[in-house]
Amino acid sequence: MPDGGPVSSFRFAHPEWEPGVARPGLQVAPTGALELVDGPAAVRQSILLLLSTAPGERVMRPQYGCRIHWLVFALNNDTTAGLAIHYVRQALRRWEPRIDVLDVDANRDGADAETLVITIRYRLRATQELSEFVYPLRLHGEEV
Repeated sequence: MPDGGPVSSFRFAHPEWEPGVARPGLQVAPTGALELVDGPAAVRQSILLLLSTAPGERVMRPQYGCRIHWLVFALNNDTTAGLAIHYVRQALRRWEPRIDVLDVDANRDGADAETLVITIRYRLRATQELSEFVYPLRLHGEEV
């Protein structure tokens, strides 16, 4: 992956981030080809896919992913938030060279006690554009 250069990616629609999408998953253009995204949208999509992938899921790249999935049965407390911040920073540093991570924060969702809201603030290296990505992580520690 080039360091900050223009890169196109296949467009992947996630129902939680694009509620109006007809079919989640890879998107097909009217021509029948797979849809592409580029620029900031491609980076944002890469972050989503990275955080949504647990290490070991990808056969040809077993180390790819983020260990936040190890926290799924943890209690939603400061310790879990600290681990989530650490795991997200670690994954982004290793797998997303197109950004500089400025801040990662994790807090309990005020409306849902089982959701840890992870907020990532970053700068695109190619354009110096600042952006923010919010990733809700469902925890089930209270149910165990």
